[in-house]
Amino acid sequence: MNSTPGSDLKAICKEILDAFEGLLVWKWDDRFGTLQTEFGADKKETVQGLLNRYFGITWNSANIEQAPEIVRVIDRHFGGLRPGQLFFNTDPNQDAFVFCVWWPWGDGQTISIRMAPFDKKLSNSEEAELIDRIKGWAGI
Repeated sequence: MNSTPGSDLKAICKEILDAFEGLLVWKWDDRFGTLQTEFGADKKETVQGLLNRYFGITWNSANIEQAPEIVRVIDRHFGGLRPGQLFFNTDPNQDAFVFCVWWPWGDGQTISIRMAPFDKKLSNSEEAELIDRIKGWAGI
């Protein structure tokens, strides 16, 4: 992999992960190929505030159909947004962007988020390298 693919993603991901350091503990979700964390509802405002700060765009179940096609494709991969769930993303018009899905649990006490970079131009082998890198950036 040359140094160009994924390099912008590194800066974006590292900045976001650094903002959550000490607040969230990440693990890898093999099912969706994303970073994942869970936290108590008492952290909801803090976490959502940081997500709003780093992700310029937020979708919900009422407006996701107006999202760009690539966002809708990723959303469908996660089963589509249900009421209360959110989809955050950086600029999807760029070749590389970062997204995050917000899933409140049915117990009203826990929320999980899943986050991953997405690069429209990566080959399968480059995508595998990017996955290894994001795991490293998250310390897992």
